[in-house]
Amino acid sequence: MIHIISFANPRMAQAFVDYMASQHIHLQIQPSSEQQQFEVWLADDQQVELVRKELEIFLQNPNDPRYLEASWQTGRTDAQFQYRNYLTFSYLKQQSGPLTIAVILLSIIVYLWVTMADPREVLSYLGWPIGDQQSELWRWFSPALVHFSISHIGFNLALWWFLAGQVEKKMGTGKLLTIFLVSALFSNWGQSLFSENNFGGLSGVVYALVSYVWITGERRPEIGIGIPRGLMVFSIVWLFFGYFDLLGMDIANAAHTSGLIIGLLMGVWDNRLSFKHQSSK
Repeated sequence: MIHIISFANPRMAQAFVDYMASQHIHLQIQPSSEQQQFEVWLADDQQVELVRKELEIFLQNPNDPRYLEASWQTGRTDAQFQYRNYLTFSYLKQQSGPLTIAVILLSIIVYLWVTMADPREVLSYLGWPIGDQQSELWRWFSPALVHFSISHIGFNLALWWFLAGQVEKKMGTGKLLTIFLVSALFSNWGQSLFSENNFGGLSGVVYALVSYVWITGERRPEIGIGIPRGLMVFSIVWLFFGYFDLLGMDIANAAHTSGLIIGLLMGVWDNRLSFKHQSSK
């Protein structure tokens, strides 16, 4: 048996196996010992070159209709694996890294400070710099750690853990730190144009991660990060509702939009070679 590739997404693994079955090449899927990856194995070593060539084409565009058609034609119901539940605590713990956890802990500490003191006092130390505060460099990023309600912090941290954990585990702490700093700076600046320094929250960074993880998952699925398309749609709908004041609450629309844009731009830049490769075909 020859190991061909490991996928984080079981649906992708099954799609490739089904397509190769339509080409009369038999592959097997075996979950790894930690249930984190789904390994694809080949029994006939004489077919390795052909399989690897087809794999390269598959990874360039795994959503090609021919793979879906192959799954309909040859897909099996006696699957050798189970789909992971992304909402379990054990899965989220496995997917987190030191920076993911550090941001969560800092956000919780700051939130406890907000509940025990006047929010304006907290913002006087951590709010966006105004006037002679420009030299206090932490202020350019610290508003992302300030939350004003349990629903505010709960929603943001849940999405942060899900998205940031993927990036940190698959792409490294350095990459997540870059995304955090750039998106916090850009989204905070965007919101400051409308709210001066009277705002806070991680949602700008979260929106940046939504767009970054989405485009990276679409362009380079072999990395193993991605979001359900329903979550992407929900994020856009939430952004739309916020602009038309349909949610009955104060929404940092500028931070959300700025985060979404900067995350998309960073995702396009980091995946630029995949776009060039497709355009040259």
